[in-house]
Amino acid sequence: MPLFPSSPKGQSSNRRREREPGELRREAVGPAMDEGLVSVDKFSGGSQAYFLTHLHQDHTRGLGAAGGWRHGPLYCSPVTARLLPTRFPGVDASLLRPLAPGASASLSLSSPSTGRAVSVVVTAIPALHCPGSLMYLFRGDLGCMLYTGDFRWELRCERARAAKKALLDALAGDTVDVLYLDNTYCHPSLSFPPRPIVAEQIVNIVRAHPDHEIIIGVDTLGKEDLLLHISRALQTKVIWVWPQRLQTTHLLGIDDNQEIFTTQTSLTRIRAVPRYSLTIESLDALNTVCPTIGIMPSGIPWLWKNSKGKAKSGVKSPAKSIRCKGLDEGAIEMDYDPLSPPKLFEKDSYSLPYSEHACFAELEDFMLTVRPSTVIGIVSTSFCYVNPRHHFSHLCADNVYSDKTPEKNKGKDISVLTPKKRQNGSKTPKEKKIRIVYGSRVTMKRKECCGAKIVEPEEPISVA
Repeated sequence: MPLFPSSPKGQSSNRRREREPGELRREAVGPAMDEGLVSVDKFSGGSQAYFLTHLHQDHTRGLGAAGGWRHGPLYCSPVTARLLPTRFPGVDASLLRPLAPGASASLSLSSPSTGRAVSVVVTAIPALHCPGSLMYLFRGDLGCMLYTGDFRWELRCERARAAKKALLDALAGDTVDVLYLDNTYCHPSLSFPPRPIVAEQIVNIVRAHPDHEIIIGVDTLGKEDLLLHISRALQTKVIWVWPQRLQTTHLLGIDDNQEIFTTQTSLTRIRAVPRYSLTIESLDALNTVCPTIGIMPSGIPWLWKNSKGKAKSGVKSPAKSIRCKGLDEGAIEMDYDPLSPPKLFEKDSYSLPYSEHACFAELEDFMLTVRPSTVIGIVSTSFCYVNPRHHFSHLCADNVYSDKTPEKNKGKDISVLTPKKRQNGSKTPKEKKIRIVYGSRVTMKRKECCGAKIVEPEEPISVA
């Protein structure tokens, strides 16, 4: 991912510089990959330093390779460093470089092509996505780049305000050349309530079913605040979790007295289960034993129908839907109302928009805060892919948007940012047409994220 030289020594770094945005491609490994300097959420080797935003599976591909991680120093948050050995026992602990939120580290890299020293300072910013999640701000000889990873900064959240201040302080008035943005929910129709409001809605559903078993679908990491809120609001001291989840809560320092979470099913009617296990079939089976409801706290609109209004096979269609206009042929409707969450699957389960990803209004606020030269979405394949430049190009310094149809991903897993010439001599990322991609309940989950590599520009860019 080529970035661009900062001002020469002695010249103010706050001055807007002419730099070259790049192009995000999915192609076979090329020469540029051999020149990798820094990789974020991509662990295929070929770089001199590696950064992990958080421990969700779609951001860790390559860490579990045979023989364990040996490619180079791995920067992550102290929380992630504490959890890593339980997920990837082969990681060499001597390569871990814990970086606390708000802290910075200096990288002394070397250009593979010229041997010249390359200096980069990276600052960790709280992402508020799941425990240990970070954004990374890179500044130095390669310019200024911000990689958000997955994040959620709610508009009236004190923690989000503190994280925004930390980012602005780290930028010190500089301009972000390339912003890699969490575009999971980058569509105006996706506007979620704050997480505390949805948490209370979930509590109300549980209260309305006093004689039911409650099954809540969660990820292997994240939504700990939701489970704790349910426990406190209902004065329920015990919530069932599976053994790996119990180990994670203890490593996070949650429930050190072991009074809330348990692996003994008989002690509670509330169970937090892996999200993928909450299905129509599992709920039907449980309801043959005792009354059971399922709750899916997620921003994912799990119920879909095609543009002709026909429900997809095996999925019930609720009354309300949101039509995404101006899309390709084969576009779909999202049967989703975030203010009045529809029931999920059958009469015994609910989907509520408790999202760990920023919704559209929060993404817009983030763009207004950062005002980058260019923006690139980190999610290139999802159930609702939207190129962030479709909506936010007017907030970028280059202010260019093309709606050319994107090249299809042929299954190759390499993300390279390389320059593309424009007529005026500057460069811009290749744009992708706004589109909706749909699939089954499983494939509607976010696809694997390929991360990004910072590579050396072909030649330095002079500063005017």
